[in-house]
Amino acid sequence: MSQLRSGDSALMQELGDFPDDDLEVELVEKECRTVRHSVPEEGVELDSHVRDCVQSYTQPWLMVSRRCQGDSWSAYSERACLHKTLQKQTFESDVQPEKLETPVKSPSLAVLSDDSSRTLTSSDFDLRSGLTPDPRVEGLLHFSNHDDLDRFNQEARQGNRHPELFALYPPADEDDAVEIRPIPDCPKEHMGDRIIIRCQAIKFEIDIEPLFATLALYDLREKKKISENFYCDLNSDQFKGFLKPHTPQTDHSTLSRAAIFSITYPSPDIYLVIKIEKVLQQGEISDCAEPYMVMKETDSAKNKEKLEKLRNQSEMFCQRLGRYRMPFAWATVNIMNVISTATLDRDTTDSDSLNGKSSSLEKRGQLPRRNSERFGTMEDQCNMSAFKPATITISTFCKQEGDRLSDEDLFKFLADIKKFSSLQRRIKTIPGTIRLDVTPVHDNPVACLSTELIPVKPLAEKNVRPVKEVLEFPSSEVYVPHSTYRNLLYVYPQRLNFVNRLTSGGRNITIKIQFMSGEDPSCVMPVIFGKSNGPEFVQEVYTPVTYHNKSPDFYEEVKMALPARLTERHHLLFTFYHISCQQKQNQTGASETLIGYSWLPILSTDRLQTGQYCLPIALDRLPVNYSLHSPERITPQVPPVKWMESHKGVFNLEIQAVSSVHTQDNHLERFFTLCHALEGGVTFPLRVREEKIPENKLEHELKLSIISLSSSRLEPLVLYLHLVLDKLFTLIMQPMVIAGQTANLAQIAFESVVSIVNSLHNSQELARDQQGRNGLLATYLYWVFRLPDSNELLNTGPGGVVPPTEGRYSTMGRASASTVGTMLLQSRLRSSSNPDIPAPHSAEDTEVKNILSAKGQNNPGSRMSTYVDVSSHPQSSTGGTRPSNRKQFHEELALQIVVSTGVCRENAYKYAWFFFELLVKSMAQHVSQLEKQDVPRRSRFSDRFKDDVTTIVSVVTAEIGTILVKQQKELEQAEKVNISLAFFLYDLLSLMDRGFVFILVKNYCNQMSTKTVSMPTLISMRLEFLRILCSHEHYLNLSLYFSSPASAPVSPCPSISSQSSSSCSFQEQRILGLFELSQEFKQQHYLAGLLLTELSAALDMESEGGKVQKKAINATYSLLCAHDLDQRCTRPDVRAKVATLYLPLVGIIIDSINYLDFTVSEARGGKSKTGGSDEDPDNIPPINQSIAMAIAGNPFNTLARNALASMASVQSAKAVATLSAETSRNLLLCFLWVMKNAERSLIQRWTVDMPSAQLNRLLELLTICVSCFEYRGKRSSDKVSTQALQKSQQAKMQLEDSLLRGIGARGEMMRRAGGSDRAGQRVNLRWRKDLTQWRQTNDKHDKTKAELDQEALISGNLATESNLIVLDLLETIVQAVPLADCKESVVGGVLRVLLHCLTCNQSTTFLSHCFSTLRALVVKFGDLLFEEEAEQCADLCQKVLQHCSSPVDGNRSQACATLYLIMRYSFSSANNFSRVKMQVTMSLASLVGKSSDFHEEYLRRSLRTILAYAEEDTEMQNTPLPSQVDELLRNLNSILSDTVKMREFQEDPEMLMDLMYRIAKGYQTSPDLRLTWLQNMAEKHKNRKCFTESAMCLVHAAALVAEYLSMLEDHKYLPVGSVTFQNISSNVLEESAVSDDILSPDEDGVCSGQYFTTSGLVGLLKQAAELFSNGGLYETVNEVYKIIMPVLEAHRDFRELVSTHEKLQRAFDNIIQKGHKRMFGTYFRVGFYGAKFGDLDEQEFVYKEPGITHLPEISHRLENFYSQCFGDALEMIKDSKDIDRSKLDANKAYIQITYVEPFFDDYEMKDRLTNFEKNFNLRRFMYTTPFTKAGRPRGELNEQYKRKTILTTMHTFPYIKTRINVIQKEEFDLTPIEVAIEDMQKKTRELAVATHREQPDAKMLQMLLQGSVGATVNQGPLEVAQVFLNEIPADPKLFRHHNKLRLCFKEFIMRCGEAVEKNKHLITFDQKEYQQELKKNYNRLRENLRPMLERKIPELYKPIKPRLGNRDSVKRLSFRRALEENS
Repeated sequence: MSQLRSGDSALMQELGDFPDDDLEVELVEKECRTVRHSVPEEGVELDSHVRDCVQSYTQPWLMVSRRCQGDSWSAYSERACLHKTLQKQTFESDVQPEKLETPVKSPSLAVLSDDSSRTLTSSDFDLRSGLTPDPRVEGLLHFSNHDDLDRFNQEARQGNRHPELFALYPPADEDDAVEIRPIPDCPKEHMGDRIIIRCQAIKFEIDIEPLFATLALYDLREKKKISENFYCDLNSDQFKGFLKPHTPQTDHSTLSRAAIFSITYPSPDIYLVIKIEKVLQQGEISDCAEPYMVMKETDSAKNKEKLEKLRNQSEMFCQRLGRYRMPFAWATVNIMNVISTATLDRDTTDSDSLNGKSSSLEKRGQLPRRNSERFGTMEDQCNMSAFKPATITISTFCKQEGDRLSDEDLFKFLADIKKFSSLQRRIKTIPGTIRLDVTPVHDNPVACLSTELIPVKPLAEKNVRPVKEVLEFPSSEVYVPHSTYRNLLYVYPQRLNFVNRLTSGGRNITIKIQFMSGEDPSCVMPVIFGKSNGPEFVQEVYTPVTYHNKSPDFYEEVKMALPARLTERHHLLFTFYHISCQQKQNQTGASETLIGYSWLPILSTDRLQTGQYCLPIALDRLPVNYSLHSPERITPQVPPVKWMESHKGVFNLEIQAVSSVHTQDNHLERFFTLCHALEGGVTFPLRVREEKIPENKLEHELKLSIISLSSSRLEPLVLYLHLVLDKLFTLIMQPMVIAGQTANLAQIAFESVVSIVNSLHNSQELARDQQGRNGLLATYLYWVFRLPDSNELLNTGPGGVVPPTEGRYSTMGRASASTVGTMLLQSRLRSSSNPDIPAPHSAEDTEVKNILSAKGQNNPGSRMSTYVDVSSHPQSSTGGTRPSNRKQFHEELALQIVVSTGVCRENAYKYAWFFFELLVKSMAQHVSQLEKQDVPRRSRFSDRFKDDVTTIVSVVTAEIGTILVKQQKELEQAEKVNISLAFFLYDLLSLMDRGFVFILVKNYCNQMSTKTVSMPTLISMRLEFLRILCSHEHYLNLSLYFSSPASAPVSPCPSISSQSSSSCSFQEQRILGLFELSQEFKQQHYLAGLLLTELSAALDMESEGGKVQKKAINATYSLLCAHDLDQRCTRPDVRAKVATLYLPLVGIIIDSINYLDFTVSEARGGKSKTGGSDEDPDNIPPINQSIAMAIAGNPFNTLARNALASMASVQSAKAVATLSAETSRNLLLCFLWVMKNAERSLIQRWTVDMPSAQLNRLLELLTICVSCFEYRGKRSSDKVSTQALQKSQQAKMQLEDSLLRGIGARGEMMRRAGGSDRAGQRVNLRWRKDLTQWRQTNDKHDKTKAELDQEALISGNLATESNLIVLDLLETIVQAVPLADCKESVVGGVLRVLLHCLTCNQSTTFLSHCFSTLRALVVKFGDLLFEEEAEQCADLCQKVLQHCSSPVDGNRSQACATLYLIMRYSFSSANNFSRVKMQVTMSLASLVGKSSDFHEEYLRRSLRTILAYAEEDTEMQNTPLPSQVDELLRNLNSILSDTVKMREFQEDPEMLMDLMYRIAKGYQTSPDLRLTWLQNMAEKHKNRKCFTESAMCLVHAAALVAEYLSMLEDHKYLPVGSVTFQNISSNVLEESAVSDDILSPDEDGVCSGQYFTTSGLVGLLKQAAELFSNGGLYETVNEVYKIIMPVLEAHRDFRELVSTHEKLQRAFDNIIQKGHKRMFGTYFRVGFYGAKFGDLDEQEFVYKEPGITHLPEISHRLENFYSQCFGDALEMIKDSKDIDRSKLDANKAYIQITYVEPFFDDYEMKDRLTNFEKNFNLRRFMYTTPFTKAGRPRGELNEQYKRKTILTTMHTFPYIKTRINVIQKEEFDLTPIEVAIEDMQKKTRELAVATHREQPDAKMLQMLLQGSVGATVNQGPLEVAQVFLNEIPADPKLFRHHNKLRLCFKEFIMRCGEAVEKNKHLITFDQKEYQQELKKNYNRLRENLRPMLERKIPELYKPIKPRLGNRDSVKRLSFRRALEENS
């Protein structure tokens, strides 16, 4: 299979064959934000350093890429539109069936009589009339030939399939995707979070003069101004006119009113400060501000003249002093508060993530995160790029204080504002408003100007007001290398100290600031940026004036554009003036009076001067040549210079530069200067700062400066990183000639590079990517680095443009730069490193060349390089040799790495990635420079270089090993080195001879198999390594085509011995061998072999938490995924070829099923549905037996119980490794992919030869696949609406996880309780690559409906496709069956998988194919199915029937066809129709009873369709089949009719139960069906939480089974029919009605269910016990287990006995602990009266309700339900009197509800001692009705009678229903004195109980006492005594009653005494008086009663004469005694 056959060369071409070369080395223009690059002014000769900087900032990027690279990854970017091409799959679960409108008719109550005489066949609906059948499936019976049938089905299945399986599945975890090298961000200018502030209005109360605003940001926390000033003014044209004389012109750029501020380090204390200035005028600030504080524009009438006067005044001042300003007011706002409030208001959707903008936090990723705590706090508060636009209105200004203008003062004010959150009193305020708009900046606004005033793209069409970008002064270092030319100087004059100056002249002082290029006044340079509404650049600036202040503070900021070339003549000149504000009469001239001068040279020893200065001031004139010296050090002159305050420094100022050419760092400056000295053009001795360096010292000094580079400060080093590295690489390359000597600086330069790399990696401030690469270095390598000699090569013309003759590089013009941008964006998804050209192994080069040469070089199929070198190089003649005098950079670099020593060597290997990528990029440039056509691949690089590379690889591998052995904590470091080594080899595959690279790989593998390291770590290392190599774009060529095994490199890994059985013939061995990882395979497919070996080893390993397994699986997964989506692999034959490469994977996966538990790890050991513990193999859930195999909602719990058990036995020796759900899915997807694409014939031959155990495993695997990829539907998406729920579940899961890990008792308990629901949460595995696993659960809510639909669409297709692959495979297996020996088990196994498919949620597409396959199975193996697989057959019927009731037409018609076919075949070939009939009937019964959303109308339509099939089936017309089918369907229809009725009573559970009860009773003759219905009832009860009734249903079911078992087998340990059960409930005897003559168990198909077995019986009873215990009837639990125990003992099942006894112990514990607290039922009598009730009329029932149910509750429930039926005609009768029918309205329905209590005769009470016994087996209930002879219910004591009514029910409670008919009613009346006796007995009893409780309840006791001895109790004891005991009755018949009452009172008064005493001990101190009062009342009562109690009736104490006579009161009969007498 791996020989290059003739067809293969075509295939190779398909796979992109072995292209000659893919390398592209290209220059890409830099994208420039602005319209043009920022460059120095024209026409200046630049010095070399500035020139280098500018070139570095403007030259194009040099990028190396490979043409095919990432082909496989690009497919991911196309997934985005995948959903548009998919077909929508229909799933029943998503279909809302259209309700067939049936009017809500009143329940036909007539059917509810309890007689069971009605036969089930007389159907209420006739099927034939009124229903039309669905369309029939075409050609159901046509195929006489099986092969035709199979072919037809297969063609149908193959149509319309989705070719790429992986496209339907979310990509694997990014965490593992080591093969994706992120493309580093393109270097660009640093920007923080940007906000735009627009000045909308600045208004004061009066408007009299022009005002000027300055905005800037200040960081209070850092005490730092963090932005330059932004100037704007909103003056009207009138006011601008005032200033006309002083504004020469107004440039467009100065009209801006909006500024973009950038904030890199947001902190909560960033304030926007707005300072307002006005034109200088006479008077203090306070005087000038006064009109603003007192006047209002609105009071215009009275102020009109004043305002006019003020305006005129200001116009005068403007004309005269218009160039001077004065401080006026300021205002501030905390900009961060504004942003964070705007963020909070915002809705949760993150708009920027929709526009694809990264949020601010990501953007800052490349910035250093400062480690200090100060930057930590802000992140949580606000997201700067996602706030809503806000408007700020500031309504007060603070007046400026003349003596508090400096920044320090400002910070004090801000601190106060922050502290007191309002202005302090002492600050004077001026009313006014400022309105600003703040919005986040996403894209550059139109008409924006950079800080150098260059327009930023996009440009504005017409004249729009520009927006200015304001330069940020970040509050702390920013580590982003410079990428644009910027050269700005900021001058801050701070203060003048004219303390001793006596002249009055200097009071209103201003400073004129100028930038001079010489001393002549004409040398002033217009480099100062202008302010608002004026020129763009000005020559001079005046500082604002503080009126009459001799030593003023200044707050001016002067921004200048520094010239690129500075000389020693350049300086700043400061001229100090006094301004006279008032014009004196005699004075006509200027208003300025000169005070003096000062200056500051810009350069000091060739270095820019920045920092704080304090300068002296020269009076009168400037000295000659002053600019060459600083003012402090000026040489003495003649005449001498006059200095103010004797040459002391009096003028403080600060200078800051923001420059990308002036390094402002000594080390860097020195290094650059010395480097430029080498380039020549300097004179020696060279001056560096203060020292002079002669030429002979240059080398030494240069070496020192190189060494000290890494000790320069981090910030400048990073800022100039690109330049520094370029210089160092040049030094490594070029031997320098210094003073005639060749100096080799290579080693020192290399060491310096290493130490810089080291310090950048070690800096806490700098970001790294996930592979540990420092971002700055990665960026440099990818975009910036070029071969040091390429300058000569590129001999760039002016402006860095490449001359067109240069053909070697394709230069991309600006137009295509944007396309590059988009390519880059796409390539984010791909790997960024670029592998290429796999050629065959070196030894085979010629051979492959011959094969390839057939294609010819110019065949379009062969991709040749698109670059042709214009200038033909002389080198071509010499083949691969180079001019010997030129060193090659890669050789030099490799050499330096190899020879390095010590720390340098250590770090070079530690950060090997940098040097590897450097080598690769330089090699790529080298390769692209060689004449590619003529230099064979093998001679591109010298042997010496190859040796060096070999050494480097082996040393790095050894390093990894050392780290792993010695320093475990460095594990991460080892992983990173390992990854970078892999990428290195991956890149080399595209540059060097591949045979050479393979040898390197082999060496690596050998070195990495040392035994000293723990296995998981090694495997995981090798896996990552291989994963990267395999992601090479020519991996397939490298793997598929080693022409002969001999030529392949020998596999470095030991083989896994072949596992095939020895008995196979050679041919079989060959096929089976393909599916195993053989030695031969590893030799032929080297890389694939390595990967699969690792996978196999990983799966065999026991690693902690399955990390290694996950890694191995994901590696394989991502590789297959890449093939699947690879454009080159679209043809099926290519895919088949690729799949062949992975056949051993199938073997590995099938083996892994043995020792990998595919259950979801969290849900392992979850309880089965009934809550039985998971150790019981027989613990089958009550109904759902067929689905037990795939516990719903849990993708992996699919192994049938026995399979799990068998696995457990295999596994006893070895710890079971478990895979997480997602990893398992990935592995299974790989399996499905191979199965989908491999050659069919190959698979078929493989399955034929497979040993049966292996085949069973394969089928098991398929079952797992079905569950695994089941469609979870939109429901899962809409299920949880609130995040809160999700959050709590997450927390719970985390908690449970942590508990489960440390398992212990607590964990065990949690595990038991865990149920199977938790698995469901992992269902919606991610589609979107960017989500982390953890966010997954919250995802739901952030998704739009469209996204959810799209997700459902994709997952629907995935489910369909994966199930179809399984189906294909099953068909392949079945079609191979005739060839195999073990037919039965195979067919059975296949059927089991198919049934499992039907259980899951499937699409219509799949179902139609699945049913076709099922029908084919029935046709081909019918006899086998109906004979052998009885249970499967039952399942089959149930599944098919279920689909017959589907609302989806397609599913229904397929199911009907299948069901008919089953009937037909069971009739004709298997002669087994009675069994099928039984199965179908039972299936329907259980379906109907169980599912609440069951569509009987669809099912009825299906029955009609089946009837149609039977009628149309011509062959069968003369057989009994049609009539039999007809009978069966009629039966089914009648069951359905019952269902319809059940549907009507959905709201009235009692009715529903009665109906189900009646249906069950109707099946008395058919035990299977009765059992089914009993189970249905149990399920219904359980859903209503009626656990006791549910348990009773199961007990009845068990009794039924017991009856049957006792007929079949005679075992001592089995119960003797239902009699055994009567201890549990006497009702169970009903089940014995099944006598032998009705049922012969041997009759075919009867009692064949799985419950009619011993284990079935035990299962039912155990569930019953569980339910009894849930219902709180613990005593019954014991009775149930008494029946189970003998069975368990007989089976010697000790494990079960242990758990049984545990459960019994728990039950008895509960009895003891709960004692009196147990709640049993409450009972009510409900009577129905009225003809409207039909059969219910005059029926009475006793209803059992839960523990504490009040009368209104049940009354309300019934009223609700029946008023729906009868509307207003319903009436509830409120009393309990007998109903007189004659008085009722015939048109109304009446319901009477009475509370009843269980009633027992005295003799019964002897047996019923416990609370439980008084509430169990109840049959008689009593209620009392008070009445008087007069007809009123209540009257005086002596006329109050009472009627007791005793009801007897048909069965005892609890029963299998919650209401039972009343069958007998007895009544007797009590006379008033008897009523009194009963009352007193009750009172006495209550008192006794309350007094003698163990923990007496004081409140209860006092309440009873109050009612007994309280003074004012109406009809209280005293009154009773006075009425009945006052005199002896006249009637002797009442003597006994009188005496009994007297004795009652005696006991009563005694109990009262006890209670009063008891109370004494219970009361608190404050109840003392109350107690005395009680005592007093008690004594009074006793005294009052005493005479009556002591009076006895003498007659009663005479000796008794025997006499016969009848007692007066009605005779009380017990129901039982009456029966005895009657009998």
